Amino acid sequence: MKFIADLHIHSKFSRATAKNLNFENLHISAQLKGITVVGTGDFTHPKWFSEIKEKLVPAEEGLFKLKDEIANKCNKQIPISCRGNVRFILQCEISNIYKKNGKTRKNHNLIFVPDIKTAFHLNSKFDAIGNIKSDGRPILGLDAKDLLEIILQSSDKSFLIPAHIWTPWFSVLGSKSGFNSLEECFEDLTHHIFSVETGLSSDPPMNWRISELDGLTLVSNSDAHSPMNLGRNANLFNTELSYTAIRSALISGNPNCCLGTLDFYPEEGKYHYDGHRKCNICMHPNESIANNRICPVCRKPLTLGVLYRVKQLADRPKGGKPIKTLPFFKIIPLTNILSDIFEVGPKTKKVGGYYKSALKTLGPELMILYSYPLHKIDEAGIPLLGEAIRRMRNNKLQISPGYDGEYGKVKIFKPEEKEKLLG
Repeated sequence: MKFIADLHIHSKFSRATAKNLNFENLHISAQLKGITVVGTGDFTHPKWFSEIKEKLVPAEEGLFKLKDEIANKCNKQIPISCRGNVRFILQCEISNIYKKNGKTRKNHNLIFVPDIKTAFHLNSKFDAIGNIKSDGRPILGLDAKDLLEIILQSSDKSFLIPAHIWTPWFSVLGSKSGFNSLEECFEDLTHHIFSVETGLSSDPPMNWRISELDGLTLVSNSDAHSPMNLGRNANLFNTELSYTAIRSALISGNPNCCLGTLDFYPEEGKYHYDGHRKCNICMHPNESIANNRICPVCRKPLTLGVLYRVKQLADRPKGGKPIKTLPFFKIIPLTNILSDIFEVGPKTKKVGGYYKSALKTLGPELMILYSYPLHKIDEAGIPLLGEAIRRMRNNKLQISPGYDGEYGKVKIFKPEEKEKLLG
């Protein structure tokens, strides 16, 4: 069966996350988005692990669902056009901070396990290493290679995916504390890494420039810190609905099973360009190099973004690609599109009203963004929505790139264009 999966999220127990980030709202948001499989996030946190055991029950092999009595109450908030099954896969993110080869390393890694027993076993191990109670994404003073070894020993079905591999501060290839290759990080266990997460600030073509990543399945996930951020990046599968089938698809990268990814425009990500947020300085890598990577305002080193780091490690030119690649579709959240159309904030009542109207008339958000034909979208009766999505799908946008923790800004229409298009 074909389905969409978002395999990296968080809970209300992670830092800087929404208080309403619970299983009920994840169940609701997944249906509004059109997502079938969602990571649980944060299974290492004792209180969240208790909620997993309290609110979820086993479904298909290795997957879980919300208890029927809870799900039925939640489903009353979902328009008929969006209703569908939601499954959870046991997932967490570990922040590894440690010293290796004379340098402090800060890597984030995603962990997936097939059952509650394995999750409990790992939580006991991690509790002996560091404080897993203070944050849903615990910090462990543990070499990423040693973490991988612990995961492999926990179960022959457990696996690790390096998270948002390019972000400057917390990733395996980041400019601030990463390595120059996966092998430098994971050494003789590197062959157990079969997938990497591209993150919000890079897209597949950027990753294709690195030949070391050839043969690895690129995944895109939301890293959601609130329910409505679910699905801003996601994965398209065509497999049996089970943990083992998803894992096998990621291992093989078979294009009949892995149908591609839905990706944030990388320019919109928080670390695409180089810069200094406090100095309001944003630079393309070529400009940064010309300035010796120094901020012209405060004269301190710039935060070097994802585009710079890819350019630094690339062994293929821009546009180069391996023999085997998967499709990808660039998307903008529907609330952001409506915000641009009506020139109000994405969290305003006006945008919320049109968002609900679009979903009620058409169906789930992600289907509207990447799948439905434009003539169907016009049926929603929302002015300029079809034209906005046509431009999004054809990369006809104006984007001010994100940098140093600042999201990029996307514009679809110029004010005078709207007047002309609307007559």
